[in-house]
Amino acid sequence: MADTLENNLEPQIDLTDDNALAVADADKAIIVVDPLPTETEIRRRTLLRHLILPISLLVVTLLGGIRFDGTDGSMLFLRPALICLVLAAGLVMLFFRGGMIRFAGWISERFSILKNIVNGITFAALFGASVQIFNSLIPEQGLPFWVISFCFVWTLWNNLFADFETKKLLKSLGAMFGMAFAVKYLLLANLTAPAEQSWLSAIFENPAQTAFSWLLDLPRFGAATGYLQFFTLSIFVLSLYFFPQTTEE
Repeated sequence: MADTLENNLEPQIDLTDDNALAVADADKAIIVVDPLPTETEIRRRTLLRHLILPISLLVVTLLGGIRFDGTDGSMLFLRPALICLVLAAGLVMLFFRGGMIRFAGWISERFSILKNIVNGITFAALFGASVQIFNSLIPEQGLPFWVISFCFVWTLWNNLFADFETKKLLKSLGAMFGMAFAVKYLLLANLTAPAEQSWLSAIFENPAQTAFSWLLDLPRFGAATGYLQFFTLSIFVLSLYFFPQTTEE
C-alpha cells in the first residue's frame, strides 16, 4: 500500500513533451559556482591593475619620443604631432567599440573616489602611451609622414565600424603596429644615407640612397633608435594584452 502511494505521488513526466523534458534536464543540472578569489589573488590583481599597468604605460609615454642622432649619438626627445593625438583618440574609441574596455567598469559612481582617481590616472596613461606609440611609428617629416598617417587614419576609421572580439582586435592592432614598425625602421631607415657620410662621397658611393634621402626628406637617426622603439612597442602591446576589461570585482 505504501509503495502504491509513493508511486502516485511521484510527478508524471510525459516523454513526448519537449517542455517536460527540458524541465527534467534542468532538475538534473549541476550548477558550478566559481570559487571566490583568495587574498593572494586579490593582491596580485591589484598590483597588476594599479601599479604595474600604469607604470608600463608611463614608460611607453616616456620612451616613445626618444631618438638618437645619427651623427654623434646624442639623445633627442621629439614632441608628437597633432595627428598623433587624433589617432590616439580614435584608438581609445576603438578599445571601447571593440569591447576591450568597458568605461562603466572603470569609472563609476559605485566606486570610491580614490578608485575612480586611480582608474582615471590609468586611462590618462593609456591615452599618453597611445599618442607616443603613433609618434614612434609615424615618420617625423616629409612625404612618408603623410602617407603613413593617412594609412593609420584609414585603418582606424574602417575598424570603428567593424565587429571585433577582444582577441581579434589585439591581433589586428599587433599586425598594424608591426607593419608600421617594419616600414619605418627597416625599410625607410635603409633608404637613408648614413649621417656621418659626406654628401659628396654618398653621391658617388650610393647615389640611389642619397637620392631617396633628399626626395623623401628623411631624418637620419642612429641604429639604437630602432632597438629602443621595438622595446617600447613590445611593452605597449603586452600592456594592452593584460589591460582588464573592467575593475569590478
